[in-house]
Amino acid sequence: MSAIFDIQRLVECESPTEDLAACNQVIDLAVEIAGKVLKTAAQNINENGRPVFWWGSKTPKIVLLCHLDTVWPKGSFKPTWQVSGDNATGPGVFDMKAGFIQALYALAEINNAQEKVALIATTDEETGSATSKDLIVRLAKGSDAVLVFEASLDGKAKTGRKGTAMYQVSVTGRASHAGLEPEKGINATTELAKLVMQISSLEDPKFGTTAVPTVMQSGTTTNTVPALAKLDIDVRSFTTAELNRIDKSIRGLSSAVATVSVSGGINRPPLELSSTKELYEKFEKVAKDLGVAPVGHASVGGASDGNLAAAAGARVLDGLGAVGIGAHAPTESIKISTVEPRIKLINAFINELLK
Repeated sequence: MSAIFDIQRLVECESPTEDLAACNQVIDLAVEIAGKVLKTAAQNINENGRPVFWWGSKTPKIVLLCHLDTVWPKGSFKPTWQVSGDNATGPGVFDMKAGFIQALYALAEINNAQEKVALIATTDEETGSATSKDLIVRLAKGSDAVLVFEASLDGKAKTGRKGTAMYQVSVTGRASHAGLEPEKGINATTELAKLVMQISSLEDPKFGTTAVPTVMQSGTTTNTVPALAKLDIDVRSFTTAELNRIDKSIRGLSSAVATVSVSGGINRPPLELSSTKELYEKFEKVAKDLGVAPVGHASVGGASDGNLAAAAGARVLDGLGAVGIGAHAPTESIKISTVEPRIKLINAFINELLK
């Protein structure tokens, strides 16, 4: 058995979130790989219509949380797998198929791990975990620890993540001929443009709070006053209070002449240090006992399923996956030489938590 070979197999089994058949295929492959590495069988279970990899206890005290979906449409990352020196590239290799394999191999030498540990891999993380959220929350509530195998930050664990909120603002005006009688229309584009500046002004760097207008759509023809305009907004912050402040402000947006409606909301609360500090300190102690250099930790802007687990009250440690670069980017790659040391460190950490 080779961890690198199994990472390659998972990467070459491309699994964009929106392709349900591909996601089933990658989970089936993960079940096959687990059958060769672990002493007891894994399963492909159905959760709200989507496949989920499950190995181990049905009521776990330690949850190893992964996902096997990616942001890459099939055929969009070429070559699908390539090794150059110490780097291996491919769609999802860093985020987070290598992390899954590292978690899987870390369990191989732990006797009776299946009695208290579960390894879970979902297939909708990249689009917000809508179908797997309830499962993650239920497992988190019953656990002593949730270990998330998202990619590391230069090898560092992730002890903080911004919470996220997503909105769509729709402005409904009134169409009219742009040349003959524009005064009879209500221009949804210009009304939405006024709101864009209000939205951008909600940001607060002190808390890492961002409110970013992203996709805008408006108008039908070049000679018609637009009757409808829509805007997507990406909001992130390290604190729940800030997310609530932004939420209230966005829901309060209005226009003097057009109708404004808002959909969406907060979808992942922040992962805060209060949820991660205890496990992180234990992780560093395990590393020291192994003679490994301090791992280090960081707070990052991206959210993960670790946010959901922490919001459910669990102790969480994130960023335990691959060492590499380029999540969601053409440079996506891992450092091959770090895979085995990471497996040994995670193995020792799980053993410590099982004491």
